[in-house]
Amino acid sequence: MKITGYRLEKLTQQLDRAIGDSNFPAGDDLMDMAILWIDTDEGISGMAPAGNDAIASLFHVIEGKDPRGVVGLWKDMVDWVHKGNNEGAVNGAIAAIDVALWDLKAKLADEPLWQTLGAREGRTKAYASDIGYNLSDEELHAFYTRMADHGVDGGKIKVGLNMDDDLRRIGIMRDAFRKVKDRPYLMIDSNEYWSPKQSIRYINQIEEHFEIFWAEEPARRWDYDGLRQVSRNVSAAVASGENLNDIGQMYPLISQQAIDVANVGVGHSGITGARQVSNMCYAYEIPVSMMNCPANFMAPLAAALPNHNMMEVVDPGREGAFESWDNHIEDGWIIMGNKPGLGIEVSEEKLKAIQAVDFGRKPGFPFPRREGAGLWIKDIEPGEVSWK
Repeated sequence: MKITGYRLEKLTQQLDRAIGDSNFPAGDDLMDMAILWIDTDEGISGMAPAGNDAIASLFHVIEGKDPRGVVGLWKDMVDWVHKGNNEGAVNGAIAAIDVALWDLKAKLADEPLWQTLGAREGRTKAYASDIGYNLSDEELHAFYTRMADHGVDGGKIKVGLNMDDDLRRIGIMRDAFRKVKDRPYLMIDSNEYWSPKQSIRYINQIEEHFEIFWAEEPARRWDYDGLRQVSRNVSAAVASGENLNDIGQMYPLISQQAIDVANVGVGHSGITGARQVSNMCYAYEIPVSMMNCPANFMAPLAAALPNHNMMEVVDPGREGAFESWDNHIEDGWIIMGNKPGLGIEVSEEKLKAIQAVDFGRKPGFPFPRREGAGLWIKDIEPGEVSWK
């Protein structure tokens, strides 16, 4: 069996709701997305809900090779970009190819990907994440209540610009989940907006009112001294890592005991790279949390990780081009089915319909860093969000 070609489809999708954080509280409801297929000479293809134009410069590395040797092909790609390193779009391309190859490998075995990756069962615990600084109090309550109705017993909320607003909105999240658990898991995420000293001060203030399970990105992603400083001066666990690319970049955070929870995801050079990061964390007794993604396509890996605690579920409606996906949330868990591979079916009709829409503007995501970050707090301006 040989890899013979690939197909990359790019699309701009309008989400069910805008998403925003402390760096861009107004948020945006447009997002650039992509779908990749890797083809073989036996007519079987693997897919990934990811990809970019850098795939064109990498495909020759895997072309003509046996797709079943996924980890070896991943290393071939990483070795090929050794001098330039697997950063940015190149890292995203490696990640997408890797996911598509894992999907293909599971399809060839006629089994769900979670089984191919060695999970005992096809399920992983979920938590709700708003990414919704732009959401009104009523919209926040509706989102967390809807997730609680599916048995989810914890959530994460964006914070960082106004303490009074943050305390009120954390309370809304807590109250929604109390229908499931008296002391729900409460997480906060300041998205690198605070300095370490600011984080210590503000997290301690928040902990006077709430029991915080973890505080996410309370310092810059690479600042292991700052992250460790925060971890040692607050009660909450410190989580970070989602915006780093691979095990090399994660190593200082892990080895220096700068984080208490590692955020892992497809951005760590795909399934293969994310598993490497998770295995290193396992050696240091550090739990990992899988990042959100369309149709929860990284849930199979989460289910296979012995140190995984909860997977982030955002649910803003990024699956417009999909006919179906083989997982759902039940009793607080992402339950995966038995369809081969990722279990995602793409609708060509829906895909073409989305691609035909001209929105007349570019998406605001990924968000720029907000003025004052790490220096002073720029409060939400009048009219910047609908609720203030």
